[in-house]
Amino acid sequence: MSKSVIVIGAGFSGIASASVLAMNGFKVRVLEKNDKAGGRAGLFADSGFTFDMGPSWYWMPDVFDKYFALFGKKTSDYYDLIRLDPSYSFYFGKGEKVEVPADFEKLLKLFESIEPGSAAKLQHFLSEAEYKYKVAMNKFVYKPGLSITEFLQPELIASAFKMHMFSSFDSHLKKFFKSKKIRQMLEFPILFLGGTAKNTPAMYSLMNYGDIKLGTWYPQGGMYKVVEGMVSLAESLGVMFEYNAEVTSISAAGSSVNKVKTLNREYEADFVIASADYHHVEQNLLPENFRSYSEKYWNSRVLSPSSLIFYLGIDCKLDGIEHHTLFFDEDLDKHASHIYEDPSWPEKPSLYFSCTSKTDPTAAPEGMENLFVLIPVAPGLEDTDEIREKYYRIVLDRFKKITGQDIEPHVIFKRSYAHRDFEKDYNAFRGNAYGLANTLLQTAFLKPKMHHSKLKNLYYTGQLTVPGPGVPPALISGQMAAELIIKSLKQ
Repeated sequence: MSKSVIVIGAGFSGIASASVLAMNGFKVRVLEKNDKAGGRAGLFADSGFTFDMGPSWYWMPDVFDKYFALFGKKTSDYYDLIRLDPSYSFYFGKGEKVEVPADFEKLLKLFESIEPGSAAKLQHFLSEAEYKYKVAMNKFVYKPGLSITEFLQPELIASAFKMHMFSSFDSHLKKFFKSKKIRQMLEFPILFLGGTAKNTPAMYSLMNYGDIKLGTWYPQGGMYKVVEGMVSLAESLGVMFEYNAEVTSISAAGSSVNKVKTLNREYEADFVIASADYHHVEQNLLPENFRSYSEKYWNSRVLSPSSLIFYLGIDCKLDGIEHHTLFFDEDLDKHASHIYEDPSWPEKPSLYFSCTSKTDPTAAPEGMENLFVLIPVAPGLEDTDEIREKYYRIVLDRFKKITGQDIEPHVIFKRSYAHRDFEKDYNAFRGNAYGLANTLLQTAFLKPKMHHSKLKNLYYTGQLTVPGPGVPPALISGQMAAELIIKSLKQ
């Protein structure tokens, strides 16, 4: 008789865990709060414009390939990938635009033009990053982080030092490059995905290998095509999805979950995987006596940023920006300090623009552009319409100053999204967008555990547990949660 599983949440990690379990003979039902799958990787369309609501970077393509290969499939069975060239662009001031080419030889020439001698240093830096990436992917990342004993192997202990786990990303970069511009070009993923260069282990230079060597890609039709492909695969395996099915409570008897309740129904299952926000499940869905972590514990965690996002429909074509464009014309370190050291709205924020209509003609009406603008900000801040409007004006003014284009008269669609929306739509702890920051003390077995400490049939997956924030880690997290359940039945 096959075992049954309830998965709470149809984000990347939830769909991944559901699919792995279904392939292994489990009867799986996914309960999703919202009206479609994807979690933070949602999609909406309005006035002829289509927007990916959350993740917009397709990095680490090997993780996606490996995931679909588990089921004898290829990514190309579900969506078509385009490698972006330039991969992305930076503005360091008006007229100071740097386009990062996909071709590595061209990239070496670019670095050399900024800082003589840096081309050779980049090759050395990336050779170390490649080692970190391959060791992390093969030895570290696909571990559930239940105990330090998972890592107490001579080979892993020895590699920990070569992985530079105990030095900061900032100090590591400074060993190679004097140019602040180059350092910012290499450290920007850290800010946008969960930390500052000063408090993030140098191990995470592996992301630079994943970016520069493995490429920046785009699934034609948008990131939501990945979600659609995963749902299609899951359904072909027998996974049942129920939308508009928000879980309101989880009850337990003895040492097991015995019921999962929504507004309209009660469900019983042999196992439960919570792909919803970990804090929300612990603090709001479980009875108090079954919580593994206190509110004090959660408040002591270092969270990665929340985001203020603007989705803009522009009734003309835009010059000077690419599919991905970052404005680093203001002090990046000061902006980071407003996120991590003195949580507050930044005075002069760095800006990220995604204009997928540069690559994808289906994203906007002919002759127009869809513009996604993101400002990383501290979680837990006051989020009002007045504050959002203030930063909208900042975006318009900076865009005009840096590119010379006044887009205000051309905005025919506008929507904003920030803390209170993350909380309402995803029950996100303090309105966070990404999860826990990748600090040393929040890595691997030091993250909230995947297996509940008191309820033997309850497991967690997603951005607040291992491996961490981002789409590829979410895919991996879902696979590991499923494998823990499979392994528990073999013991």
